[in-house]
Amino acid sequence: MAAPLRPRARRAGRLTSFVLLPLLAFLAACGPSAVVPTVPPGATSSVVPPATATPAPTFPVTITDDEGTAVEIPAEPQHIVSLTPAATETLFALGVADRVVAKVEDIAAYPPEADDLPVVATFQGVDVEQIVSLEADLVIAGGGNPSFTPISAIEQLRRVGIPVVVLYARSVDEALAGIETIGSAAGAVDAAADVVGSMRADFDELAAATAGLDRPKTFYELDATSKIYTVPAGSLYAEMLELAGADPITTDDSYEISLEELVAADPEVILLGDDADYTTVDDVAARPGWGDITAVKDGNVLAIPEYVLVTRPGPRLADGLRALVLALHPEALD
Repeated sequence: MAAPLRPRARRAGRLTSFVLLPLLAFLAACGPSAVVPTVPPGATSSVVPPATATPAPTFPVTITDDEGTAVEIPAEPQHIVSLTPAATETLFALGVADRVVAKVEDIAAYPPEADDLPVVATFQGVDVEQIVSLEADLVIAGGGNPSFTPISAIEQLRRVGIPVVVLYARSVDEALAGIETIGSAAGAVDAAADVVGSMRADFDELAAATAGLDRPKTFYELDATSKIYTVPAGSLYAEMLELAGADPITTDDSYEISLEELVAADPEVILLGDDADYTTVDDVAARPGWGDITAVKDGNVLAIPEYVLVTRPGPRLADGLRALVLALHPEALD
């Protein structure tokens, strides 16, 4: 087992919004209804293709989700439940907030208009009975391996006839496609096309701004409370760093990197994706063994404001890319 995380309630809650440690997923999965958000890696592409027109949906509609499951939605959903923070943001951005009846816990509390919704999923589990009692006719869940939403909860919901669409973004393209999928499932195709079109334009603009620039060797810190965690190679988040003009230091699917590996990689820049309330630039400089890293010696340790912009595959993902570009290449956006 991993050493325990810092015993602060807010930090534990923060990790529920984008937990990156597969071991934590395993520990939580020991319970029958555990929910552990995770960001699994996958194929990545640095080129974002142009938007394509999508016809308005007619119901019933069948959606093939990211797990390959064909999900039939018999009528336009009126009682939607979101089991990922990204899905909550997306549903509100698509203008269907009045049909969202419950959500997953979100320590980032975004959008604020969703604050009053009942919370039916936390780090401890998913309340299937409450979802059923709300007469949910569409649930947006998180997938991957380990799954953001526990498979047991998904199966229970499907057994009682509730359509569950499982999304799992492994690249920028898949994150944008997930927004379109939610639009199709919720009957908001045109709104989804508008959101995705705007995001694609932003991604294109930002990628063009960093094209041809020097790419500093960059370490993106997800957590270093006990062990050190960073982005896996081939993940959405490695792709985000590449688009921002970085040469990212990556690891494998465990998200873990040893101090020896990090020192050997010798990053020129360290970006702190940790919550700034808990990890500061001074904290990094004071860590044993970190003093010889070039980024620390040169003072190139930078905090990323609103870390969820970078780690949440929702409608603000392009804002996350902009935050990375501002940190790495502020001159590119002058």
